[in-house]
Amino acid sequence: MEKTSKGWDAADPVPRRRRFRTLSGIPLRAYYTAQDLPPEDAIGQPGHYPYTRGIHETMYRGRLWTMRQFAGFGTARDTNQRFRYLLDQGQTGLSVAFDMPTLMGYDSDDPHSLGEVGREGVAIDTVEDMERLFEGINLGQVSTSMTINGPAPILWAMYLVVAERQGVPWSTLRGTLQADILKEYIAQKEWLFPPEPSMREMVDLMAFATREVPQWNSVSISGYHIREAGATAAQELAFTLANGFAYVEAGIAAGLDVNVFAPRLSFFFNAHMDFFEEIAKFRAARRIWARHLKERYGASNPKAWMLRFHTQTAGCSLTAQQPENNIIRTAFEALAAVLGGTQSLHTNSMDEVLSLPTEKAAKIALRTQQIIAYETGVAIPWPAPLLRR
Repeated sequence: MEKTSKGWDAADPVPRRRRFRTLSGIPLRAYYTAQDLPPEDAIGQPGHYPYTRGIHETMYRGRLWTMRQFAGFGTARDTNQRFRYLLDQGQTGLSVAFDMPTLMGYDSDDPHSLGEVGREGVAIDTVEDMERLFEGINLGQVSTSMTINGPAPILWAMYLVVAERQGVPWSTLRGTLQADILKEYIAQKEWLFPPEPSMREMVDLMAFATREVPQWNSVSISGYHIREAGATAAQELAFTLANGFAYVEAGIAAGLDVNVFAPRLSFFFNAHMDFFEEIAKFRAARRIWARHLKERYGASNPKAWMLRFHTQTAGCSLTAQQPENNIIRTAFEALAAVLGGTQSLHTNSMDEVLSLPTEKAAKIALRTQQIIAYETGVAIPWPAPLLRR
C-alpha cells in the first residue's frame, strides 16, 4: 500500500492509531464507496445463485422466518406447559432443549445423572416422556427442532412413534435434528462414540430421513457452539462449512445422491454483536456453500445449492450485571440475523445468564422477534399488523 510522510495509507487516510477493525479483527477502511462493490452479476439477485441476497426472491415479504424459541427444563410436563405458552404467544415453531443426562445417553435414574436431571433441559427417558412433551400439540401442524447429537437416532425414533400415535404420517413431519457430531469434537464435547462410527451413523440418518421423512432436516450443521467457545465470525464460518462439506462427502461416498440429500442439510449460526460483520457472514456463507455444492460436488439441483439456516443470538454477549441491557443486545443481534436472511430464529432471554428463562423474560424475547417482524418495516412493508396480544 502507498504510504505518506505521515505514515498511513494514502488510499485510506486514517492514522494507524485510529484504524478500525471488526470484532473478529478484520481491518475496516474509513469509508466505502460504490467502487468497493463487486459487479452486480457477482452478487446476484435474491432467490438466485449464488444466493448472496437470500434464498427466496421475496424473502420475508413472502413468508416470515420461523420464530423458534429454545425451551426445555424439568419434566416433560413442565416443558410441555412452556411450549404451549409460547405457542399461545405467537411462536411459530418448537425447539427442544434436552438435559445433560439425555444428551449423554443416560436415563434419569442412572447414578451418572445425579444432580443434572431437568436442570438445563428436559429429561426424556422413554417414548411416554416424549408423548407427554408434545401432549396437546399436533406434530403435523408445527415444525420441531431437536438439539440432540450422540443419541439423536434414539430420540428421533421416539418422536416418530409419537407422531404415529397422533396419526400423523412421517411424510408430513417438518423439523430438524441437530445431530451434528463433528462440532461436538470441536466445541461442545457431548459425543458418545469416536468419529468414524459417528459419521457412519450420520450417513444412516441422512439416508433414512431422505427416504422416510422427506421434509425433515437430518442434520443442523452448527457453528453456534464453536462461536460460543471463542471462535471469531470468520472461524465460525470456516469450521461450520468444513463440517458441512464433510457430511456431503460422506454421503456421496456412501452412494447417496447429492441432489436428493443435500437439500435437507441445514445450518445453525450465532448472531453476535458486530452488526455489519454478522450480516456479511451470513451472506458469505450462502455464496460459499452454493459455489462448492455446484462446482466441487456437482450438484445440479438448485435446492442443494441453497444454504438454509437457523440463528440464535449470542449467549456469550449477555451479562449478569444490568440484565435488562441484554434485551437491547438481543434485539440488535436478532436484527442482524433477519437482515442476513435467516430462515429461523431464537432470541435469548435477558435472564439466561442467571437461570433458566422466566416466563416473563421468554415472552419479551419472543416479542423482540415479533416487533422486528411487524413493526420495523424490515420484513413486512407498511402498513404492517401491530401486535395485539
